Amino acid sequence: MSLPLSRRAFGLGAGALLAASGLTLPVRAQGVVKAKMILNWRYQGPQSWVFQAQDMGFLKEEGVELEIDQGEGSAAAITKVATGAYDVGFGDMNALIDLVSKKPDEAPLAVYAMFNNPPFTIAVRRDGPIRTPKDLEGKTIGGPANDAALKLFPAYAKLAGIDPAKVTITNMAPNLREQMLQRGQVDAVFGFVNTISFSARLAGIDPDKDFRFINYVDAGMDLYSNTLVVSRRFAKENPKAVSGIVRAFNRGLAETLKDFDKAVDAVARREPLIKKDIEKARLIATLKAEMSHPDTAKIGIGDVDEARFRRGIAIVAEANQLPRLPAVDEVFSRAFLPPAGERIKALGV
Repeated sequence: MSLPLSRRAFGLGAGALLAASGLTLPVRAQGVVKAKMILNWRYQGPQSWVFQAQDMGFLKEEGVELEIDQGEGSAAAITKVATGAYDVGFGDMNALIDLVSKKPDEAPLAVYAMFNNPPFTIAVRRDGPIRTPKDLEGKTIGGPANDAALKLFPAYAKLAGIDPAKVTITNMAPNLREQMLQRGQVDAVFGFVNTISFSARLAGIDPDKDFRFINYVDAGMDLYSNTLVVSRRFAKENPKAVSGIVRAFNRGLAETLKDFDKAVDAVARREPLIKKDIEKARLIATLKAEMSHPDTAKIGIGDVDEARFRRGIAIVAEANQLPRLPAVDEVFSRAFLPPAGERIKALGV
């Protein structure tokens, strides 16, 4: 039996919800729910709150054992949860909107919206001829196949007045993106501002001197970005575990804000080859640029402003010519959020 995860359904309480769906709580000999999670990208500074939640025992306290894998892109994380390969993911809200419109029964559910400022960008060489969005026509833009900015390009093109038929898009491995741009092998590249900037630094490129950024938000794409998602099946079968995961990550973020060096150490335990100074700077830049929307002080990290979110859904639906306009509660549920008083409302950066 299929039961949509609406706010009304979750208002019934876990027991009534499960009874209505024909499901029962899983048998857990030691009270532990095991789950698999896919990140948006490789292990980097901005994943630190996930590992803090794991290393400091916050997930264990919630009765959850989480296996965490590196990701292949924010859009890919949504797909991998939708296919059942993972129970939990950290991926792009706008890729989720697209999937909810097309395949609502398969699409995951957003439960903790973290990146509330849009980071999507197209980077170009500072000494090159591209200075406005219209200058992208006749040019080649490269990006990893699962890059969220690439996936959103049709929506951005419509808002920015670009004819997408006049733009050539090519794919490359993520680790080649910045070098290919610098060498002139492509005219521009898709990505997140911070991802491109810090990957460039790791490759010996100074993004402040060598690159210019054409940001999607400047065309009016005031969208949410990365969010914690869960499969609908996992949410139905384990509502308490989902709430526990969200609480644990909320606590992990609080710990990250207390000590950035300790936070990056948690990442280094998974990937010893990272450059800690770069990852610390990447973490701080992510907090400043991608999580510091004015909404943060009002509703806290994790929640969405419904009017703003509804406008974002409409932007994605219209520009991508989606078959229908999803409702807010089809995409996002606040049923699993901690109380407002426990949410992070100041990042201190």
